[in-house]
Amino acid sequence: MTASLTVLFVCHANLCRSPMAEHLFRRAVDARLDDGAGAVEVQSAGTDAWADQPMHPFAIGILRERGADVSDFRTRRLNPAAVTRADVVLTAAREQRAAAVLMQPAAVKRTFTLPQFARLAGQVVAVGPLAATDPAGRLRELVERIPMMRGQLPAPPAGQDEIADPVRQPIEGFRRCGTEIDRLVTDLAAIIVPRR
Repeated sequence: MTASLTVLFVCHANLCRSPMAEHLFRRAVDARLDDGAGAVEVQSAGTDAWADQPMHPFAIGILRERGADVSDFRTRRLNPAAVTRADVVLTAAREQRAAAVLMQPAAVKRTFTLPQFARLAGQVVAVGPLAATDPAGRLRELVERIPMMRGQLPAPPAGQDEIADPVRQPIEGFRRCGTEIDRLVTDLAAIIVPRR
């Protein structure tokens, strides 16, 4: 089955935050799909990444603690084609969101920071259930309904809609980052891929 939904996670170097999000979201989605292998394609990239590098060792450790197989991961640099192809682009911080939109201005309505998208998606389904039953349809519906929701909510405090880069922190910082990302992507998976 070909992928019907592509989610692209983006951070600065594709070493820590976006690969953790990629692997943790894939795991969360796979746990909810019965027979839909391939229905959701998950990728990651970095706006300033050196291509074909291994993930940060602490990020590898955190993902292995959570049962993820990261043996074949190599970094990717974000490019306009990846932004164009993605159904939604979820970034670690506002600067990466701006960089993705600059590459492909038409993607502005489907490019968010990860915390922002999770927060707004939660508000959308709190107001009313999604009509679509398949992951791609549910994601499209979220992207269509979120702009209406944005105008009804107060702006969050500065930094709330971003995930801090743990790259210069000890492993405890990576663990906190991984826990935050895991919570966000698990909530999103529950919205996008409801259990039958």
